[in-house]
Amino acid sequence: MSAYLIVDVEDLLGSLQSRSFAVDLHDLANRLRGTAALASGLANPDLLKAVAFADWSKYNNSTVQQIFEGVGFETFNLTDRKHMVESLVIQFFSVGSGPIDELILVSTSPDILLLLKKVKIKRSARVRMWGDREPESEDIIYQPLEAILGIQSKTVSLYIDFENIAISLNENGYAVNIDRLIEGLSGHASAHGQIKRMAAYAPWGQRGSLPPLVDDMGREVSDDAPSRLALSNIDPVYNLPGKNSADMRIAKDVLADSVQPSTADIFIIASGDRDFNEVFGALRNRNKQVIVWGVRGSTSRMVESNPSLQIEYLDDFLALQRHEAVGQMYSTSQSTPAGAANAFTPSQWSTVVLQYDRLSKNFNNEGVTIEALQEQLRRVSAVISPARGRDLVLQAIAMGILRTTRAAGMEFVTPAADHSIVERTRLVRDRVVIRVANTLDVRGWEYVNYGFLLKGIAMDRDLDRPGLNIDDTWRSIWVDCLVREGLLQREMVPHRHNPDDLVPVIKLPTDDPRSQIKIDDPAVGEASYDDLDFSGGVHSPRDAETDMMMKRIIVSVDQFTSYRGFTWCPLGSLHRRLRAYDSGVVFQRSVEWLLELKAVVVDAYDNPQSNYRTKGISLIRDSDLAKEVLDERDEFIRSLLNLYEQRLPINFMTLSGETNLNDSALELWLSIMQAENVLNPVPGKPGLFSLFRTHHTVNQVAESRDEKNSDKTA
Repeated sequence: MSAYLIVDVEDLLGSLQSRSFAVDLHDLANRLRGTAALASGLANPDLLKAVAFADWSKYNNSTVQQIFEGVGFETFNLTDRKHMVESLVIQFFSVGSGPIDELILVSTSPDILLLLKKVKIKRSARVRMWGDREPESEDIIYQPLEAILGIQSKTVSLYIDFENIAISLNENGYAVNIDRLIEGLSGHASAHGQIKRMAAYAPWGQRGSLPPLVDDMGREVSDDAPSRLALSNIDPVYNLPGKNSADMRIAKDVLADSVQPSTADIFIIASGDRDFNEVFGALRNRNKQVIVWGVRGSTSRMVESNPSLQIEYLDDFLALQRHEAVGQMYSTSQSTPAGAANAFTPSQWSTVVLQYDRLSKNFNNEGVTIEALQEQLRRVSAVISPARGRDLVLQAIAMGILRTTRAAGMEFVTPAADHSIVERTRLVRDRVVIRVANTLDVRGWEYVNYGFLLKGIAMDRDLDRPGLNIDDTWRSIWVDCLVREGLLQREMVPHRHNPDDLVPVIKLPTDDPRSQIKIDDPAVGEASYDDLDFSGGVHSPRDAETDMMMKRIIVSVDQFTSYRGFTWCPLGSLHRRLRAYDSGVVFQRSVEWLLELKAVVVDAYDNPQSNYRTKGISLIRDSDLAKEVLDERDEFIRSLLNLYEQRLPINFMTLSGETNLNDSALELWLSIMQAENVLNPVPGKPGLFSLFRTHHTVNQVAESRDEKNSDKTA
C-alpha cells in the first residue's frame, strides 16, 4: 500500500501563530505522523511516506527541520512557493513510481491541491485535506486541523470578581499569592480554549479593601498587583469598594461583550455571588457555555445548584498556601542573603504594628484586645470595615506577627518583637520620627522641608541594614507611610524665595508619636544633625563616587559661567544636569565637600529672570582643587585635539595611549566630556566619538595651547 503524508510546514506554523495557538513542535510532528498512519490503516507509521517541506532557511535559529526529521519525516527545502507542486513531483513522485492508495495533505493553502493533477492516484484511493477550510471537491475528505492536532477551537473570556475571590480565599485560611493566582487563573482558562479577554475587577489602590496580596517570597505586594495582572494580559478594572459595585460592573461588561460579533464561546465568571444568576441566564439564552469559578464554602448554594452551570473550585487548581506556611516562608527568605537584599517597604502588616503601638499606651501590659485593634484599623481607614479589620488581625496572628494571650477572660494580642516585620517597622519609624523631632527641637523650626528630611535619613547609619535606606524612593515611601498612619503630618507651604510655589514640609502631629517609642539607648535621642546643613561641616564620607561628582560639578559650573559670562550657576539647574550620576545624596555630599575645601561658594543670588533670589553655586577659581580639576580637563581636551588634528579615531584605545590615564580615570573623563557635549557618540559605531571642535571650552583650550606654542617659537 502506497500512503503519503505531505506537510506544508511553513504554512502550518504561520497559520497556528496567527491564531495565537502555542504548540509543542515535537508533539505536533509526532501527532501528524501517528494520526496519518491510523487514518491510512497502516499497522506501523514507518510504512507511511511522511514528507515535510518549507524554506528551512527561515528557521536558522531553531531546530524545526531537525524535529521533523527526528520523528521520521523526509524534509525538502522549498525556497520558491510558486514552484511548490512541480518541486514535490520531481522530488517524490518520479515517472516510475506507482499509483497512490492514500494521500494526506496538511496545509491551509488550496494551492497544494494542484498536486492531485500531477501524480498517479488509484480510483479507490482516499485523499484527505487537513486544513482550515473545506475544499470544493466532494472527492476530498476534509478534517479541521484543530481536531487533528487536538487544539481547542473555542474561545474564552474570563471575568474575575477579584475582591470577592480574594476575600473568600482569605476567609478560608489561604494566603492570597498574586503570582500563583495569576498563573492558575490564566492557565486554567487556557485549558478551556483560546483566550480572548481576561479582566480582574477590584477597588485597586483603595487602602484596606483587599486582604494582603503576597508574592512567592511571602512579601506583601498589594500595590504591584495591577501591574502584575496587566503584564499577564489580565486587565485590572477599577470599581468602588463593595460587593454591588463589582457585580454591576462585571454584569454590564459580560452582557455587552456577549453580543459583540467576535464574542467568546465560553464565559468564565470567577465569583461565588448569586447576584449573577440573571447574567448566567442571559448567556445561556445566547448559546454561550457558562463556567463559574468559586471557593469551597463561599460559593452561593443557588449557584452550586444551578444545573445549567459548570462549577469549578479555585482551591482545587490554584495551589495556594495557608497563612502559617507563608509566614514561615517569609521568615526563611529574610534569613538568607538573597532575601535580606530585598527592599523592606511598608505593608498592611506594618500598619498593624504601627497602629498597635499607637493604641497600646491606653492599655495595660497584657496587650490590646483584638476588637480594639480592629476598630483602630477601621478608624484610621486601614480597612473598610470591622470585619476586614478582624481578618487582617487574624492573618497577622497566623503569620506570627502578632501573638495572643488570655487574661481576665479576654484575648489580647501583642506584636512578636523578634519578627523581622515588627523589628524593622519599628526601627524605621523610630529613626524617622526621632530625626524629625530632634531637627525641630534643635533648630527651633516649625517644620522640616521634605527634601531636607530625606537627605538626613539617607545619612542615618542606624538604617545601614540590608533592605533599608536604599534610595530616595524608599525613603519617600516610608515618610508617606508614617504620614498616612498619623505619626507625621505633611503640609504644603509657600516657598521662602517664591511664595507662588508650594513645597511639601513635615511636622509632628498634635499627638506626639515619640510617646510610642521606647528609647533603650540614650544616644538615640541625642540631637546630632549638623550633617543636614552646609554650615555644619562635613560629616559624610568622601568616597570615590563623591570625588567623581566633585569633578563633574567643577567642570559643569566652569563651562556654564564661562560660556554665559556669569559668576554663578543655579544650583537646581546644575543638579538637573547631573542627576543621572547622582545615586541618592552624592550630589549634596559633593557640594558639602567642595564647600569644606573652599572650592565653591553657595549663596542666594539676584536673578534677572525672577523677582526672587535664586540659590546658586560659584567657583573659587584660585582654590587648589578647582585649579587641579580644570587643569586635568584642559589636558584631556588637548589630547582630544591632538587626535582630531592627526585624523585619528577618538576611542578608548587611542585615548588610553594619548593620555596615559588608568581605565577608571579615562572612563570618567569620557563621561564628563559627553555630559558637557564636548564629545558625541558616532551613530552606528559603538565606542567611537566625534569632537565638537567649535565648542566654547574646546576653543578656549585650543587658543591657550596655540598661544603657548607661538611664545615658545618666538
